[in-house]
Amino acid sequence: MLKDVIFAIYKGDYKIAVTFEDGAVGIVNFKKYLNKGGVFEKFKDMDYFKNFKINEELGVLTWGDEIDIAPETLYAEATNSPLPAWMEENNIELAKR
Repeated sequence: MLKDVIFAIYKGDYKIAVTFEDGAVGIVNFKKYLNKGGVFEKFKDMDYFKNFKINEELGVLTWGDEIDIAPETLYAEATNSPLPAWMEENNIELAKR
C-alpha cells in the first residue's frame, strides 16, 4: 500500500523531513543519490536540490519534471522500515543482470 507524502521541509545538507498520509514522519538523507549519476547529478547544485515540490497527485517529492522518488522508497528510508516485497524482488532481479 502506497503512503503519499503530504508535507516536506528541507532540514539542511541533503536531508528532507517528510510526513506521510498515515502520520508517519521521518528524515530522508538524499546524499547517497549524488553517487548515482544521471539526472541525480543535478542534486550537486544545492539550490536545485532545495527546490523540491510535492506532487500531490502522485504523493511524491519531485524536482522539476525530471526527478521523483518512489513513495515506497521515501517511506522505507524515512521510517527505517523495509521496502515492500515486490520492490525487493525487483531489486534482486536487477542485481542478477
